[in-house]
Amino acid sequence: MKNHDVVIRPYAPEGDLKKLSRIWLDASLLAHPFIGERRLLAQRALIEDQYLPSAETWVACVGGHPCGFIGLLDTFIGGIFVAPDRQGLGIGRQLVAHALSLKGKLELEVYTANRQAVAFYIGLGFRELSRRPLDDDGYAFENARLRLIG
Repeated sequence: MKNHDVVIRPYAPEGDLKKLSRIWLDASLLAHPFIGERRLLAQRALIEDQYLPSAETWVACVGGHPCGFIGLLDTFIGGIFVAPDRQGLGIGRQLVAHALSLKGKLELEVYTANRQAVAFYIGLGFRELSRRPLDDDGYAFENARLRLIG
């Protein structure tokens, strides 16, 4: 796959919801094993019912098939996920670049235990602003807040 094979398009709920939910789950199980499968499965309903419908979501496609997405809440990246079999091919980098071109600056929070994601964001030029010891649900999973300015 070449980078120019990736097309980024707006989210289409009727065709994308279940596909993106699957990408989210598969990528989350890989990146966040410390959270636990049961909690991730419970969160999947929130992804489908709340997060995807309320975010400005952009879908990365190869050959017309969704393989990743980024959800934006203004300049905040609510989530970026790439199908495990498509990771390492530049899709996440393209999604971030697309979002940055739209917004001019980006912020996000990332679990510090997800070392691969932290390294990915730092490699793109994100800088750490702060840390907090608990996640949004009050669990002891440290989060770092990062910012990138284009």
